[in-house]
Order: sequence, then structure tokens, then C-alpha cells
Amino acid sequence: MTELHLHRVRTLWLSGILHAFTHLYQVALLPLYYVIVQDKSFAIKTVEEATFLVTVLMLSYFIPAYPVGILADKFSKRNLLALGLAINTAGFLGLALSRSYGQAIACMIVSGFGGSFFHPAATALIARLYHGATGKAFGLLGIGASAGFFFGPLYSGWRGNHSGWRAPVLELGILGIIAAIAFLWLADEEPAHETHNAAALPNHLFPTASLWLLFLAAAFAFSLRDFTGSAMGSLGSLFLQKAHGLSTQATGGILSMIFIASAISNPLFGRLSDRGVGRWTTLALGIAAVFVITFPRYPVQFSALIFAIYGFFFMASYPMVEGALMSSVPHQIRGRVFGVFITVGGILGNIAHWALGAYVKHLGPAGTKVETYHGIYAVLACMLLLSLLGLPCLRALRRREAAEGELIPAMVPEKP
Repeated sequence: MTELHLHRVRTLWLSGILHAFTHLYQVALLPLYYVIVQDKSFAIKTVEEATFLVTVLMLSYFIPAYPVGILADKFSKRNLLALGLAINTAGFLGLALSRSYGQAIACMIVSGFGGSFFHPAATALIARLYHGATGKAFGLLGIGASAGFFFGPLYSGWRGNHSGWRAPVLELGILGIIAAIAFLWLADEEPAHETHNAAALPNHLFPTASLWLLFLAAAFAFSLRDFTGSAMGSLGSLFLQKAHGLSTQATGGILSMIFIASAISNPLFGRLSDRGVGRWTTLALGIAAVFVITFPRYPVQFSALIFAIYGFFFMASYPMVEGALMSSVPHQIRGRVFGVFITVGGILGNIAHWALGAYVKHLGPAGTKVETYHGIYAVLACMLLLSLLGLPCLRALRRREAAEGELIPAMVPEKP
């Protein structure tokens, strides 16, 4: 095993640990909405205000993605990744100590900003190290996200049920600081022959309006997928607690099941997508849509199983789509391209936390009836299917970039 291979493997798995913490913080508050509403120091009265905390976190996570992408294309990705997690955890620690709703909002902005460092830097780094096998590499990287998504609501739901919402937030923040220090100490910089001249970076992302249109159309389409994914977390939490009367602990355990099976599906589908990203992404999101529309119709005792099956297929779409995107553009602009991509998708997609909180609030007494939710889950399933329109956009983008000689052959999958 060569030194270069060892570097790549070590970098991939250390990045996976940071991936876990990045997404852990995004879902840790999901089972705690009603507990937060009961916190008298915040003086909030509706669940809509509690879900807005997660919306602020996610908007702050996505909005700075392009400027961070510029930094990722020019400077040390290792330092950016460690710094980002440190800021992310600092916001969470501040949230645990906040004494007003305004302070909590400010802490969510700080935490989200720190989280924005991960994807532009890590995605560009891993795609550079694993060109030609990006789907497989992103699938393995996705195991970290699966762990974070699973552990976050499971732990916060359990601790929040016994010790209030502040205890899990504080403890998860402390763990994140430790992880940031460990990453900075153990991770390596890019090997010299993998780096590129920052001064030579192109000033533009896409040279023509048609390429921009294809790219933005793909980003918007996949924002519909992101909206559904965010809604399944927040709406699922409110639905289980309001319509079925489940506890915070039980809800957290059920929500965590969305992500546990993705530790298997991410690397599995990621590897398969290197030989045909279009058909495997369509299969994964198509099956996920079936479980979205049928979710409120199952007996509540099957919720954990249904969420696990849904998550197995839904979460697998992320490494496949990210691999397709990175294979569609030159490596010199990948940090910025991914920054714009997740800014568009993230802002539109993560409005779901606030929007679904407002939706449940306006249901009033009808929100306690299971059948009330059938329509909204049908809408979410349709949005998931519409997101597949992003695939032909990415395929056309890749072909045009390849035709212009911007992509090396190893970066272009043989099959769509």
C-alpha cells in the first residue's frame, strides 16, 4: 500500500468523522421542539418558533457556501475543515447557555456558518483524491453523515426526555470541540502533486449562459429533494408527537432510523453509480417517494421500520448526485461550484423546517388527527419525483464540459 493511498484513506475517514458532527448538529434539535417551547426563559409560545431555530441554522449553513467554496479552491482544506467544526460547535455551546430566544437565534447563525465550511472543502478534496471513483468515495464519506444523522436525534431525544433540552446540546458541543482538535492534529494536507496553483484559478465558473442555466436548473431540481428530506424530519417529529402522542425520547429514536440504514446504502449505491448514476438515482428516489406518500397510513408501531427503509433509499441519492456534479466540472472550480449548488438547494430546501412548523400550527385541533396529514405527505412525494429532473441537466452539463476539453477522461463516467 503506497503512501499516497494511505493518505487518501486516512483523509477520507477523518473527513467522515467531521461529516458526522456537521450533520449531527443539524438534526439534534428535531425531537426537542416541544421541550424548547416549554423553556420559560425563551418566552416562546408556538412550535413554529422552535422549528425556526433549525431553519436559521440551515440557512446560515447554506448561504455562505459560495464564499467558503472560493476559500476551498485556494487555501488549506484541512485547516478550513477544522476551523469550520470549531465554529460550528461554538455555536452549539452558546445555544446551551443562551437565556433568550434572541441569543438562541444568534448562536444558530454562528453554528450554521461554521457548518458551511465542511461540504465545499471536503467535497472538493475527496473528488480530487478519488477522481474516476467519486461515487464510491462519496458513498464512504456518507457513512459519517449517516452516523451523525442517526446519533443526533437518538441522543438528544433520550437526554432531553430526562434532563431537558440544554444537556444534550451542551454535551454534543463539547464532543465537537474535541473532534476538531483531533482532526487538526491527525489529518494531512493535500500531497504536493495533488495541489494546484491558486493564482491560476479561472475567474468564472461557467463560460456560457447555457451552462449556467443547466447548472442552476439542476440545483433547483434537487432543492425539491432537500425540501422533502428536511420535511420528513421536522414534520415527522411533529406528526408523531401531536397525532400519535409519542414522547420526546420515542420520537428521537424513530427519527434516527431514517439515517441508520444509509450507512449501508451510501457506499453501496455510491459504488453502483460510478457505472450508471442516472438509473440508480432514479431507482433510489422513486422508492423513497413511495414510502413518503404512504408514511402516515402505516400504524405508528411501524414508523421506525418505514423510516429506516425510506432513509436507506433517500439518503443514498446524496453521494450519487454529488459524484455526478463533481464529475461534471473541472477540479479547479469544484469548491465554488458545490458552494453555489448547496446554497441554492439548501436555502430552498431547508425552508421546510419553518414552513412545516407553521403548517402544523395552522392545523389547529385537526393536527391531532392522522388523516389530516395525508395530503401534505403526497405533496412531498411529488416534490421528490420532480427532483429527478436535475439528472438530465447534470448529464447535459457534463457532456458540454467534456466537449470543450475541460474534463479529463477519468472524470467522465462511461454511462449516464
